[in-house]
Amino acid sequence: MTGSRIKLLAQPLFSQPWLWSFVGAVSVWIAAITYTGGYGAGGMVSATIALAAFSAIVGIAQMFVVTLGPGNVDLSLPANIGLASAVAMKVMGGDDSMIAAGLAAAIASGVGIGLANYLLIRLLRIPPIIATLSASFVIQSIGISYGRGLQVKPPPGFAAATSDQVGGISLLAIAAVAFSVLIGLLLHRTAFGRSVAAIGQNARAARLAGLPVERVRLMTYALSGALGGLCGALLAGYFRGSSLDIGNEYLLTSIAVVVIGGTSVAGGKANVTGVWGASLFLVMLLTMLNTFGVSAGVRLLVTGLVIIAVIVAAGGPRNTR
Repeated sequence: MTGSRIKLLAQPLFSQPWLWSFVGAVSVWIAAITYTGGYGAGGMVSATIALAAFSAIVGIAQMFVVTLGPGNVDLSLPANIGLASAVAMKVMGGDDSMIAAGLAAAIASGVGIGLANYLLIRLLRIPPIIATLSASFVIQSIGISYGRGLQVKPPPGFAAATSDQVGGISLLAIAAVAFSVLIGLLLHRTAFGRSVAAIGQNARAARLAGLPVERVRLMTYALSGALGGLCGALLAGYFRGSSLDIGNEYLLTSIAVVVIGGTSVAGGKANVTGVWGASLFLVMLLTMLNTFGVSAGVRLLVTGLVIIAVIVAAGGPRNTR
C-alpha cells in the first residue's frame, strides 16, 4: 500500500518536463567524473553553476518573449549583450563607486533595444523573428562604433562580485537563483505575468477579455532587453572586460534552455525552474565534451543530438488524431 502511494505521488513529478533537464545534468556529470576517475568533480560543479547563471538570465529573457505566443522570439539578445557590456564598462570606468551607474546604463541600453524591437514589430508589422534579427545588425553596428578599441577593466569590487564563491557556490549564481524566485512570482502571481500567459494561449480572446495586449507585449520585449543588458554587464565583470562578441553563444542557448526547460514554443506556458535545469544541463554537457577532448564539430553534433533526445523524452507520448 505504501509503495502504491509513493508511486501515485511520484507520477505528477515525473510528468514535469523540467525534471528531465536536471536528470540530464546529473547524468552528464556522472559520465564526466567516471571518465576522469572522480578528479575535479567538485570544481566541475562549481564552474557549471557559475556559468549556468548567465544562461539562466538570458533564458528567462527569452522565455517571457516565447510565452507571448507562436512566432515571438528575441534574436537581438546576443548583440544586446555585447553592446551592454561595452556601455557598462565605459560608464564604470574601473571605479567601484560607478558600479550602480554602469549597471543602470547597461539595463537602460537593453530596455531601449527592447522598445525598438517592439516598435518594429508593431508599427511596421514585421514578424518578430525578422524584426529582432534585423535589429541585431543595427545594434552590432552601434556597438562597433561605441566600443571600438575599448579596453576598460571592470572595477575590482564588481569583478569580485561576479566571480567570488561561498562554499564553492558562485555568489552570482546565488543572486541569480533569488532573482529567479522573484521572476517566478512575477510570472504566476501578478497581473502582468498572467496576462503574458493569457496572450500566449489566445491573443484574440485576451483582447476580447479586456487585457491590454499591446502594452503587455511592449513590457515583455522591454523586460527581455533589460535582462539582456544586465547579463552583458555581468559577463563583462566575470570575464574581466567587455567584448562585442561576448553574447554570441547565447543566441541558440537562450532558445535551447527555454525549450528543454519545458516552456511551450506555442506560447502560454512558461517554466522558470526548467530554464535553470536546462542551463545546468547544457553547460555540464559542454564541460564533459571538453573533458573528453572532442573537436568543435563533434561537440556541436553531440549537443544537437542530445538536445533533441531530451526534448523527445520530455514531451512524453503524443496523441494522434
